Amino acid sequence: MTDAMSTTVTTAAELAAAISAGAREIVVAGSITGSPSITLPEGTTLRGGELVFLAKGVRLTKDNTLQDITITTTPYETAVYNDTSVVDAGTFSFKNVTTVGQVYLVADDDTMTVRVETDGIHIKAADVRGRADQPHGFGVDVLQGGLTLWNRQPDTSSSFTATLKDVSIGTESTPVRGSGVFVAGYGDREGHLAGGAFTADLIETGRVETDGGIAPGTPDKISGGVFVVSGATVDKVLNAGTVTTHGQNDMVLDNWGYVKEWVSTAEVKSTGPSGIGFVNFGDIDTLDMQAPVVTTGGGARGFNLYDGSLQSASFHSIKTTGDGSVGIQVSKPMGTLTVHHDVVTTGGEGTSLVKGVQVTLKAVAFSVKSGGDIQSVTIGGSLRTEGADVVTFEVADGGSIAALEVGGAIEAKGAGSRTTDVQGTVPTSAKLAAAE
Repeated sequence: MTDAMSTTVTTAAELAAAISAGAREIVVAGSITGSPSITLPEGTTLRGGELVFLAKGVRLTKDNTLQDITITTTPYETAVYNDTSVVDAGTFSFKNVTTVGQVYLVADDDTMTVRVETDGIHIKAADVRGRADQPHGFGVDVLQGGLTLWNRQPDTSSSFTATLKDVSIGTESTPVRGSGVFVAGYGDREGHLAGGAFTADLIETGRVETDGGIAPGTPDKISGGVFVVSGATVDKVLNAGTVTTHGQNDMVLDNWGYVKEWVSTAEVKSTGPSGIGFVNFGDIDTLDMQAPVVTTGGGARGFNLYDGSLQSASFHSIKTTGDGSVGIQVSKPMGTLTVHHDVVTTGGEGTSLVKGVQVTLKAVAFSVKSGGDIQSVTIGGSLRTEGADVVTFEVADGGSIAALEVGGAIEAKGAGSRTTDVQGTVPTSAKLAAAE
């Protein structure tokens, strides 16, 4: 059915005819199967119903809108992608869109300008483990995401911008295989911006559930539930739903770019080996984790500042249960660090992935490494370890804390464990001696 405003289609043939006729709005009634991949003309809106593909799904060109629609393909295929022969892609809008299969939008080939806006997008399932293109940095490659927005242009004049509201990834029964939300600019092998940037004023996520499917023991490949990769700048990341990763080397929240404000109001959880609740290699002004960070896998740590900068970090609480699963580890200078409740580890010694190498770690609750320099640390609750032969609170030679307050106890409950090991600098007023 066609009127002055839209064309309604019920079959693959009608869909093809509407596209060929240059319909400005195509309304899908019911479920359409049997169509090959379709390309939407410039300015066309596609809405309603469900499109079911067996290979690639919908290719966008310029200023396209997808609304109130489900696009389904096999999980390892791409449900939505863009035509990279279009120089200026305009704005791609997603409103209440569900997919099975990856959403992959890039500035690449001839495409120099892209803007993406979402107001409700759910990648129900996807498997991106077979994608050959994976950014590299800090000794590892990164798996693409169910939602991948990537400026792959080496030209610094390229522009990829986004406002992402209400993004959810995977389900409990169908976690995305790979990363969840993946945003990136053009980076070099060292994980630094080397070309076109990606910028977003907001990345807002609901529930995110992933399992990267990385082989056990792999030293040089990772994924992330929400991953701000090299070359990406984000004003605010808001995790309004739980973010959970299940696999080997699956970081939950990871930053290699620059984020002004990162806020999580729901639990952050890792169940796989060598996962990390939050890990930073880039630059963050404010990190505010308002719900617990919980990891249960071997070598799965709570929070790591490995590189870059961090002005202020606040946590509700951190708990790890695996061997080698450090609670908090700081290796670079930072501003204030606050934990409102407890930091607890229950494991002992085990292996964990560190910058592309599997190493042996002990499940220290709070660790400042050489080069780590924290202006102020406030622990509202207790620091506690329960595993054997570990240290609860340690500051290595070359590490320092300018101001320290622990509201609760510093406890080491495991056999052969110690409460403190301070080789670096801490305030003499910290009363650590009472914990010995």
